[in-house]
Amino acid sequence: MLNNWAVMPTCLPLVLRRCHVCASERFRANGRFRVNAHHKRIDAWLLVLCAGCGETAKLTVFERMNVRSVRPALLDRMHANDPALAAELLQDPVVRRRNRVALDWDGAWRLDTGGSDHLDREAIEVSVRFAARVPVRPVRLIAEGCGLSRSEVERLTTEGKLVSAARLHARLSDDFTFLLKR
Repeated sequence: MLNNWAVMPTCLPLVLRRCHVCASERFRANGRFRVNAHHKRIDAWLLVLCAGCGETAKLTVFERMNVRSVRPALLDRMHANDPALAAELLQDPVVRRRNRVALDWDGAWRLDTGGSDHLDREAIEVSVRFAARVPVRPVRLIAEGCGLSRSEVERLTTEGKLVSAARLHARLSDDFTFLLKR
């Protein structure tokens, strides 16, 4: 029987970027945007606050774009300070690369296993789905979901009792499945 687990974000991740005021390296995104128009051109930024001093920094979403080339629904969401749009843009690799930032997902996600009735079985097959692109090591997910230590999970892997097509020691943000035999 296939069990379904889900990795769910609980809040927006921290943005890793150096503050020019206090040299802190963490910023909180609160879902606020700034949009500025210059005749037929428009700029848009996602505002983030320094975790150390509260200084505001701007992450460029787009700049000097023709107003007609921006979807009206996107502009409406920015004007409404849509937190779901902020989450989408933070996960967009183009926006992260343009602003030279990374994301810190520690404490910003949870694992939903659907209960613990699978723990007493001799063999379980689990499909892990990611609701957002949260980079996490599968060894950590398996340990947390099955109530095992990471060293126990690694021992099961070397003994061939934990099998997966995905690399279990590398960070993943894509769906994967595994089979655990006890």
